[in-house]
Amino acid sequence: MEGITFALRDSLDIIQSLDVPVRQIRASGGGSKNPLWRQMQADVFGKKITTLEVEQGSAFGVALLAAVGDGAYRSVESACKATIKVADETPANRVAVKQYNQLFPIYRDLYDQLKGSMTKIADYQKSQN
Repeated sequence: MEGITFALRDSLDIIQSLDVPVRQIRASGGGSKNPLWRQMQADVFGKKITTLEVEQGSAFGVALLAAVGDGAYRSVESACKATIKVADETPANRVAVKQYNQLFPIYRDLYDQLKGSMTKIADYQKSQN
């Protein structure tokens, strides 16, 4: 679970490096029901995790787009304001955030080493064909 969460942090770091403001991190789907998973995400990201009343974010988003297209709402923004409600928030634990911030560079180094090894293996396999 931590490896997946560190990979998600990689994505978050990329988004933030592009100067995209991240005002809220929302968890949805089956994993959002698990308090341990939400806490781990909050701690690895160093930000609170928000869950919504609607659990299936992607399907709900498509339904909102269809409702806007059908004229039920004037805009995506108005549809979201009318229907999206926060159910819960999981705050980051400062002690855990500090620990994960110390572990994250180790993860990055190991990931880069593994990626390099996998490239070497793939190159070797190609040379044998």
